[in-house]
Amino acid sequence: MAEAAQTQMEISNEVAIQIENMNKWYGTFHVLRDIDLTVYRGERIVIAGPSGSGKSTLIRCINALEEHQKGSISVDGTRLSSDVKNIDRIRSEVGMVFQHFNLFPHLTILENCTLAPIWVRKTPKKEAEEIAMHFLTKVKIPDQAKKYPGQLSGGQQQRVAIARSLCMRPRIMLFDEPTSALDPEMIKEVLDTMVELAEEGMTMLCVTHEMGFARQVANRVIFMDAGQIVEQNEPEEFFNNPQNERTKLFLSQILGH
Repeated sequence: MAEAAQTQMEISNEVAIQIENMNKWYGTFHVLRDIDLTVYRGERIVIAGPSGSGKSTLIRCINALEEHQKGSISVDGTRLSSDVKNIDRIRSEVGMVFQHFNLFPHLTILENCTLAPIWVRKTPKKEAEEIAMHFLTKVKIPDQAKKYPGQLSGGQQQRVAIARSLCMRPRIMLFDEPTSALDPEMIKEVLDTMVELAEEGMTMLCVTHEMGFARQVANRVIFMDAGQIVEQNEPEEFFNNPQNERTKLFLSQILGH
């Protein structure tokens, strides 16, 4: 419990992400409904819910990979709009790790990690390589730097994807089901990397079905259903005393009780 209290203390009262009355449609399908969410700096939020509930769409809206049609999203005080400079500013603050690793197969691991800092941040190549090696060491695969993605396991590739995001020095990390494409024995190595990030105070939003990770790392678990946030609470309360019937059903299915 002392550890949990310490985790709580790390959360700032500074707002990292503010979403107000956000709605999104795909054609006539109302995929996100009246989303209100405030994320404080240093908070780790796990977003759970059944397939098709809008979880991935929600976090993809935060860095404009998906466009919302109503309401507002602000990241670090910058309001998301269709202005390209505005989007670029937000994306430079927000790292994203996808279900599929999205690494460039024809580039080495080191080149994958230095590409964006060199081209987007205009970081000198030598400095970019030093930063990349720092983060590859952090995710425990510095020895893979000269290899190509196809030579690595799925778990290693996902850790490269995390390192690549960190090379841009983001203040916020978004994870979209980062372990769902991995074999079971590779899941732990990726989750361990994410746990370390969380312990360092990185602001994180993570869509995942890994409820053990949610218990260990999250300050808050958000449950979505049919495009809405139907329940949110700190993990202990969320798992042990869910209020919404839909949440209770989901937890009984996923946890088997």
